[in-house]
Amino acid sequence: MPNTIQIQDAFYDKPRFVLYGGFKLKEYVAYYRVSTERQGRSGLGLEAQRAMVEQFLQPTDQVVAEFTEIQSGKRDDRVELWNAINLVKKNRSKLLIPKLDRFSRKVSFISGIIDQGVELVVCEHPNVSTFFLHLLACFAEEERRQISERTRAALRVAKKRGTVLGRNAQALAAQRRLEKREFFETVRVEFEQAISDAGTFSGAARLLNDRAVRTAKGGKWYPQTVRNYICAD
Repeated sequence: MPNTIQIQDAFYDKPRFVLYGGFKLKEYVAYYRVSTERQGRSGLGLEAQRAMVEQFLQPTDQVVAEFTEIQSGKRDDRVELWNAINLVKKNRSKLLIPKLDRFSRKVSFISGIIDQGVELVVCEHPNVSTFFLHLLACFAEEERRQISERTRAALRVAKKRGTVLGRNAQALAAQRRLEKREFFETVRVEFEQAISDAGTFSGAARLLNDRAVRTAKGGKWYPQTVRNYICAD
């Protein structure tokens, strides 16, 4: 039997063992982020991030909590991110992120969190020091700045040539609105019945899912999805 000692867990609020075969377990709080609700519903991006974490973890590692966020990396006021950071501080564990850009895209933000004593562990760069994390963030920020500059320069050239910017996007948006209306007619009866039976967006979404009514893309209904169709109808 491996040597173990029992402590109180700050997250689960119950005793657990922290020694495994004579080695202390490394405790992590995992943080995942995708930029859009569609990615979050489909699992696109999240599955890859979880696979990176699973591949990184060793038998003596333990994930005490996971936080998943659907939000732009440009924002620093992400609720789930701060929940993860606060738990790391409380547990004195490490913040585990698949890739650095899932955490933040700002050097100043990353530096500020590290300066607070939060230890970041990046699955993509498992052996780099805090100093090199700063460097990686600087390189990524500079690359994004250069991409943005090139994009703006290309748009200025196109505008001087008389190109009407946004025309393709407007046509695509109109096409999507038409497709949305056409789909809605195929589920109108079930949709209106669910609204009548439930009386709320969340209740209607639950009934539609229970009744095996799929969205236009074959996915599940959510309260916001129901609201979008009501407002568009």
